[in-house]
Amino acid sequence: MQSNTIELSNHQKGESSASANTLPFTLGDIKAAIPAECFVPNVKKSFFFFFRDIAIIALLYAVAYKLDSWLFFPIFWAMQGTMFWALFVVGHDCGHQSFSPYKWLNDLMGHICHTPILVPYHGWRISHRNHHKNTGHLDNDESWYPVSESDYNAMPWIQKIGRYYVFLLAYPIYLFKRSPNKEGSHFSPSSPLFKKSEKWDVITSSVLWIGMVGLLAVLTYQWGWMWLLKYYAGPYIVFIMWLDLVTFLHHTESDIPWYRDSEWTFLKGALSTIDRDYGFINHIHHDIGTHVAHHIFLNMPHYNLKKATEAIKPLLGEYFRKSEEPIWVSAWRSCISCHFVPDAGNKVYYTSPLKPAGK
Repeated sequence: MQSNTIELSNHQKGESSASANTLPFTLGDIKAAIPAECFVPNVKKSFFFFFRDIAIIALLYAVAYKLDSWLFFPIFWAMQGTMFWALFVVGHDCGHQSFSPYKWLNDLMGHICHTPILVPYHGWRISHRNHHKNTGHLDNDESWYPVSESDYNAMPWIQKIGRYYVFLLAYPIYLFKRSPNKEGSHFSPSSPLFKKSEKWDVITSSVLWIGMVGLLAVLTYQWGWMWLLKYYAGPYIVFIMWLDLVTFLHHTESDIPWYRDSEWTFLKGALSTIDRDYGFINHIHHDIGTHVAHHIFLNMPHYNLKKATEAIKPLLGEYFRKSEEPIWVSAWRSCISCHFVPDAGNKVYYTSPLKPAGK
């Protein structure tokens, strides 16, 4: 059994000292501002959200099967893909060990949430841990980090279109190849992503992933490609679009700093993200847009993030970022204005060919 109280990890402990001397507060100050109960997983609440998502997914499948209408299937894909995304977020809590105080239960529920939507739970959990440990670091971050200006200029135009405008189906590629300029696969225990001690975790998740692909293949053989499109591929594509869009928007904004070398610290990196308002979707996908608090204390349950955010906003002041503009406006603006960062400098900002480098 794990402790119900979140302890600071080794890389976080350093933030409580004078090493973070460019900030007017420490990680300890932020933790002290948050009610203690926000750090405690509530198993009943966690299961409530899990079963709520499962119930809605089952209901949508029942309605789609009953109607069996091409007038409804596009609506079904949008709704069910959103629910796949919500289920992913519950598994995301499991990966951060915030679903419950028990590691075995977190990992079991993580596989139950992630395997049906073709996410290798342990492989993703470990790479996502790497992202959280290195958020905002230009060389060490795991996903959605900027390219340098020289790399951008050398990039073929077709790659630029894919990276900046047609990125919403990138996640399956990331699972097999990771992000640009990084090696490894989420399915191979020999990948540089993983420690030797994590070998069997990775193998377990990969075998379950292959089993799910095999199940889909059998069902497709039995009922045909149209069945696959109507009941799985359509929702899956919408889920992938949600996953890529939300992750992109968490970390892509022209006023979010990125760091190199000694300028980077865990806390400054954690603050290099932004809260977004997804309207009525906020509650459906478990307030994952409440992202600043999540990056500071990654193993806080999702249902406590809003309360924790309200507690830390007065302390963080200008260091807390939140956007109130419509999501589609933010996405388009970031697509056209956040292309690369300058080659030099230890604290840099996104820019594009349409404006001068630097903030």
